[in-house]
Amino acid sequence: MGVIMTAAREPAQDESFSLPRPPAGGWTADDLDELPDLPPHTELIDGGLVFMSPQTRFHTRTIHHLVGALMAQAPEEWEAIGEMTVRLDRRNRPEPDVMVVSVEADTGARQTVFEPEDVLLAVEVVSADSEERDREVKPYKFARAGIPHFWRVEESEGLPVVHVFELDPATRSYGLTGIHRKQLTVDRPFPLDIDLTAVYPRGRRGSG
Repeated sequence: MGVIMTAAREPAQDESFSLPRPPAGGWTADDLDELPDLPPHTELIDGGLVFMSPQTRFHTRTIHHLVGALMAQAPEEWEAIGEMTVRLDRRNRPEPDVMVVSVEADTGARQTVFEPEDVLLAVEVVSADSEERDREVKPYKFARAGIPHFWRVEESEGLPVVHVFELDPATRSYGLTGIHRKQLTVDRPFPLDIDLTAVYPRGRRGSG
């Protein structure tokens, strides 16, 4: 299960891992690059550190499949990337499972974060330990930050089901434009045709 550490809670400590006491008001986006020995894929949500659980085979396979398909079909000014953070504001630096970002946003091999204006599409593959964050909290924050497109990916019978959303600039909220099973064919944010049944390239399938 994902663990959230806020300024109101004592940091978890054991013999192998400890963190300093959170400051008043919580951590900031810049702290993620300064705190030593953070677990992989630590996010910042409302000033609290979110530690991720080990991921399922479905989750990892889906991320890899979408990154590959998006990268192969994206126009040359965009690229797909997995599991990097985006600095939405001072207190929020989540890590979408997949993003499509501007190639001009590449600052070098040691880059750790993107800005919202760099991101065309954010994708969350829903996990059992992060359902509320993936379905409600993070999409709301992505929309408020102005990210134009969002996909929420759910698992059904071992395969991805992709819920496609587009930003309404007037309300800074997402509207659902389609739910895609087996095949994802859309013309926005750019023309895409993705075989969702190919998430297990060797033909094996499992739920979870």
